[in-house]
Amino acid sequence: MGKTNTRFLRTDIQQIIKCNKSLFWESFGGMIFVITGNNFPTTRWQYIGKKGLTQFNRIVTFSFRFRNRQSLFLPAEKQWISMRKKSIISKKAAQQAAFFTFKLLGGLVAGILLLILGFIIVNGIGVINWEFLTAPPEEGMTSGGIFPAIFGTLCLIAGSIIFAFPLGVMSGIYSHEYAGNRHIVKFIRVMTNNLGAIPSIVFGLFGMALFVNTFGFGDSILAGSLTLGLLILPLIIRTTEEALKAIPDVYRTGSYALGATRLQTIRRVILPMAFPNIITGLILSIGRVSGETAPILFTAAAYFLPKLPSGIFDQVMALPYHLYVIATSGTNIEASRPIAYGTALVLIGIVLFMNLLAATLRKYFSKKANLK
Repeated sequence: MGKTNTRFLRTDIQQIIKCNKSLFWESFGGMIFVITGNNFPTTRWQYIGKKGLTQFNRIVTFSFRFRNRQSLFLPAEKQWISMRKKSIISKKAAQQAAFFTFKLLGGLVAGILLLILGFIIVNGIGVINWEFLTAPPEEGMTSGGIFPAIFGTLCLIAGSIIFAFPLGVMSGIYSHEYAGNRHIVKFIRVMTNNLGAIPSIVFGLFGMALFVNTFGFGDSILAGSLTLGLLILPLIIRTTEEALKAIPDVYRTGSYALGATRLQTIRRVILPMAFPNIITGLILSIGRVSGETAPILFTAAAYFLPKLPSGIFDQVMALPYHLYVIATSGTNIEASRPIAYGTALVLIGIVLFMNLLAATLRKYFSKKANLK
């Protein structure tokens, strides 16, 4: 009989042993025997040829042949095995139904994503050329290119990551490695989760009140980057905490046993091992920052700015806001519709490129940590 059937029989046997309080089971030359009884210290059994088994107590004998796959059971247990087979079949059917449901839902999500991407690609690929990627907008944004918006988007992504990533990683390290008071840690996590649940437009209003007006940065790259950095800060903190939790404590205790301080342990042992998972938070942050419109609407974005900014205190065009403008309130919405699809396609391409770059870094640090 094949390996699958052997495992199936052994599973049934183990269930019989459990139900009958049996204490031993063994196999000989393709024949499986189960010894049942409550007096194991006095139980004796003897194997006779290839036909059966004798002992002083009640026995249950299972035998099977490899060719015809026949199974012989004692009448007392045959009905129970039949019920057990039906139960296993019903469980397998339920499991297959669950797997089919999960596959169907996964395929549905993938199909919707491919449908959206296909729609944008079909409608936007026609305007993608070198001039579109390198020239400024012209004629009321109904022609020309989107290079200022591309440049502004990259500046905002870089500025927000430079501000939020180090701060979020250090905050996650403190809350998991240093904050010994459980109440303080719980308070930090609750506030972090609440901060992550705030709508992005609230961050935009807060950034306008704090960075634009109070600090006097005005509508600028700096104000927009700081606002977007606050937006993704909770995500980076939580990702860092989860990455540090995944490191077993044996590495910490081993490092302490060798005489390393806590700071040395975190820097030389824990952080290199957790950094590949921390990069996951960076990937998610890039994806969110690149598509946000509400925060930069009040802090950085310009309606039309054909020139590139000269410093961090200048306004910039950004792809999300530019897409919103030409799709809803442009000078000629119908004429600029292909440009809107092209802008959306370029934005998706930038997000994909940044994610691939972050994934490459994650793979590099994973290999580096494994080598160490």
